[in-house]
Amino acid sequence: MAPQLNTTEFSVVKEEVELVKPSKATPSDVLSLSTLDNEANLECFSKAIYVYKAQDETNGVDPAEMIKQALCDALVYYYPLAGRLKRLDHDGRLQLTCDATGVPFLVATANCRLSSLNYLDDIDFEIAKNFVFPSPTSDCPIVLQVTRFSCGGFTIGFGISHMVSDGFGAAQIFKAMAELSKGEELSVKPVWERERLVGTPIKEPINFNSCPPAMSPYMPSSDIVDEIFYLKSDTMKRLKEDIINGGSPSNVTTFEILAAFVWKARLRALELNHDGKTCLYFATGLRKLIDPPLPEGYYGNAFLTSAVELTGRELEEKSLSKIVNMIKEKKKDVLDNNYIKKSIDICETKLAHGDNPKIKATGALMALTDWRNLGLVSDEFGSGWNIENVTSLPWDCFGSVDLCTFLPAPKSDPSLKGGVGILVSLPRQAMPVFKREIDALQ
Repeated sequence: MAPQLNTTEFSVVKEEVELVKPSKATPSDVLSLSTLDNEANLECFSKAIYVYKAQDETNGVDPAEMIKQALCDALVYYYPLAGRLKRLDHDGRLQLTCDATGVPFLVATANCRLSSLNYLDDIDFEIAKNFVFPSPTSDCPIVLQVTRFSCGGFTIGFGISHMVSDGFGAAQIFKAMAELSKGEELSVKPVWERERLVGTPIKEPINFNSCPPAMSPYMPSSDIVDEIFYLKSDTMKRLKEDIINGGSPSNVTTFEILAAFVWKARLRALELNHDGKTCLYFATGLRKLIDPPLPEGYYGNAFLTSAVELTGRELEEKSLSKIVNMIKEKKKDVLDNNYIKKSIDICETKLAHGDNPKIKATGALMALTDWRNLGLVSDEFGSGWNIENVTSLPWDCFGSVDLCTFLPAPKSDPSLKGGVGILVSLPRQAMPVFKREIDALQ
């Protein structure tokens, strides 16, 4: 049995922030970003924590110094990440100045063993926040924190601005650091080329649905609770069988099933009014779908957000099978290259008219992101430090309440093998109802 953390004695001592620069001279440049990068709701940091167990033989290597050097070397290839972002006053568009200012880098030391934290499996978010860079400024593309533990293991808190990269691109950057830490060549060379995803403004009027959004009596709220709920593989199997028996095709995915279930559960938890509109947002990657395909190594935002809209009453009354079928059908839109182009053109048109608002959380919107494949990065840093776990923290995208994240189940609980985690942020008053929906499913 793993030792338990004594929270009264737990502490993390942080050193001074250092700006890490490329290890070689890099181009000085001012870069534009794509239409998709310029979306105001991407003006947030996603934060992941990578956990590495102690090795028997480290040859006196300090993991913090090793990672710092790997970052220096990676910035030679990914030199824009050492620059600074800003929105221009006259048109609100993003610009990245490549001046090698450097990446904010922080080294910390925790007075406990990783085993006392179960290697961050199902960890308390308040404790986990100690292992990521605190409150980075919005002009930094990435930030890093390395935390050493008394057992010899360490964590890498990796924060990246969503304006610069999506999850796929972030994994590519992290993998590059891991490869360079082992003295290897990059398996994928980075490609900027953001002009490939710049749209053309549409001249004719764009019509949007004017149905007012559903409202919750609990919103707005400053008392937000973050919680992860885990569903076992048996529960998912049973739910899938029920949905197929209800009329969905046999190739329904876990994502589609959970999206439908969580959307309806949030409606009930937030007590959204039935006359207003609710909207489910989910992203579909474009790298291989767009014609011509994006080059391997492109690390900018390369996804479209699909939306399924229902009134609160429709969402309540429709079966999960019907909702799943709507989600599955909507996913087909991005298979049409004309649809992709028009969607990017619409985004560009809105940018050209200064119509790029940052969405405030109301509960009527549910944006889904899937982090279950976070572990698909290099499993080793340096000489033999193997990855044990990857976890994410809640992030302020779509006002956090409107964001829901699917996570892999913790390795520390064998009964959850093959299961899935659901990270939700809700007003404290709404969380008990959401929990009852989960319990009823189990």
